[in-house]
Amino acid sequence: MKIAVLKETVEGEARVALVPDSVKRLVKKGFVVAVQSGAGDAAGFVDQEYEKAGAIMVSSASSLCGDADAVIKVQPPTAEEVECCRSGAVLISILQPYLRHDTVRQLAARRLSAFALDTIPRITLAQSMDVLSSMSTIAGYKSVLMAANSLNKFFPMLMTAAGTVRPAKVLVIGAGVAGLMACATAKRMGAVVEAFDVRPVVKEQVQSVGAKFVEVPVEESGEGQGGYAREMSDEYKRKQGELIAAHIAKADVVIPTALIPGRRAPILITEEMVRSMAPGSVVVDVAAELGGNCALTEPGQTVVRHGVVIVGPNNLPSTVPYHASQMFSKNIEKFLFHVADNNGFKMNMEDEITRGALITRDGEVVHEMTLKILNEAGGK
Repeated sequence: MKIAVLKETVEGEARVALVPDSVKRLVKKGFVVAVQSGAGDAAGFVDQEYEKAGAIMVSSASSLCGDADAVIKVQPPTAEEVECCRSGAVLISILQPYLRHDTVRQLAARRLSAFALDTIPRITLAQSMDVLSSMSTIAGYKSVLMAANSLNKFFPMLMTAAGTVRPAKVLVIGAGVAGLMACATAKRMGAVVEAFDVRPVVKEQVQSVGAKFVEVPVEESGEGQGGYAREMSDEYKRKQGELIAAHIAKADVVIPTALIPGRRAPILITEEMVRSMAPGSVVVDVAAELGGNCALTEPGQTVVRHGVVIVGPNNLPSTVPYHASQMFSKNIEKFLFHVADNNGFKMNMEDEITRGALITRDGEVVHEMTLKILNEAGGK
């Protein structure tokens, strides 16, 4: 089976889907791996390393995809990239199928079997394939570094001849993978860290990284399917807003990370909350790519509103491309070994991982949630 690795074309994307170490293991298993020339340059993996690992280097994307059994990339494919793939081939990438309806329809029309790495179920067996968790780890880490760089204060407490410097107060909203990594990183840097999440079950995890868990005094759990958060009741949202507002007013840094699958990021930080923060405080909105958790976030921009620096980063994992590519590649490798061998893809719909990740096949949308969302959209 021939696998093609494309060079990413989205502006600012420095990752590559497979690194040479993974290529070496795939080739050893009998796969033929072709890589577009320069695909790994931005991440620090040069063509010579791929050739040494056993890859075939191809300069043209269209030539690369034309005879490939599977095309692998990081970002969702462009319309041109979909058209480059031969009918009946397999495409594996982040797809965002709940939001990119036109891409899903085009994949089906092209009769491609498309696997979305971002819908792989979060079950124990799939942990080694969980791209979202890998990339969220990087996003949480980097968000704290950006906050420290933008803040007008030190993070740690310092005892100096000029007096004692109090530690920065950091509030993390959302204690998923990104939030927990943000908590751990801020704590290692010496900050006093608090974290809020709608899921009481994560309290122990928050405390394990040295942060204090902030709880809403309402007996309602936000635990949704697959470990994600679900939307809460109006009563919960009201009390949540009051609690967050009280803690934000005292925070030097706020890092919101809350996402709900298939929807715009929920607004958790209002303009009034930003106004209550001290001048020079910082908000780093990890959810910026999906609209942001802060009402004043401008995706891809850093702005100052009411004296508060609001950072809306896009694609944080790509700012650490070497390790991000290594982690992404390992996830892909494990996924490939699960759903395919050198003879082809198994397409076992009884398998939970295959069923959870396969979006289109044989000209149809076969993923239950994606199909439901497309039908609700009514062709819009």
